[in-house]
Amino acid sequence: MEKIRLQKIFTDSGIMSRRAAEREIAEGRVTVNGVTAKVGDKADPERDVILWNGKKIKASSPEKTYIVLNKPLGYVTTAKDEKGRESVLDLVKDAGVRVYPVGRLDMFSEGILILTDDGDLTNRMTHPSGELKKVYTVKIKGFVSDDALAALRAPMTIDGYRLRPVGVRLISRGKTDRAGVEYSSLEFTLSEGRNRQIRKMCEKCSLTVMSLCRIRIGEIELGNLPSGEWRYLSEGELQYLKDNVK
Repeated sequence: MEKIRLQKIFTDSGIMSRRAAEREIAEGRVTVNGVTAKVGDKADPERDVILWNGKKIKASSPEKTYIVLNKPLGYVTTAKDEKGRESVLDLVKDAGVRVYPVGRLDMFSEGILILTDDGDLTNRMTHPSGELKKVYTVKIKGFVSDDALAALRAPMTIDGYRLRPVGVRLISRGKTDRAGVEYSSLEFTLSEGRNRQIRKMCEKCSLTVMSLCRIRIGEIELGNLPSGEWRYLSEGELQYLKDNVK
């Protein structure tokens, strides 16, 4: 087998993204035939002995797994959680392979989440230049005024960062839920994935988020997938990702 870059071997094996692999290599945690590797080194995964933290890395099948999950409330999107909270990985154990979330949804948010063992696609989807637009439906406590809508749509800086333009559409307002609490529903369209961006935007505008659900990533929709369940990406959806995430 032709020698290929070490970080690609990691992504092809579904172990981690290219950038994560580069960090591990730079920190001296990877060896090839007993020699500490450097970023940019190449190896033959079928002939060379590649160790990461003392564990042997094997060449894997090019067949990859791509999953869409409807993430429920209360689940974290990290592989390991120091507080022992339930992870979305627990919901996809029956997939038969180890997959990892592409991006995140916070513990108190729900909706569409893509998981895969394709490290290269993960890296491209999470890179700022490759992020697809994401659409969320958000339930806001109380009556959202026109002034509040204008504030959400206006240029905004959060945590010292100037946000990219955000699409905010009013779905309804003046509704009352089963508990008698008045609420409004908004749709947010984001072109970047800043940490807890929607919640921080609403907080800055003195609005309280009651619930938040991501319903679409690019052209891939949550649809009627039940909460906590998953499905495979269709061939068309996978091709869409490969064509639109460079």
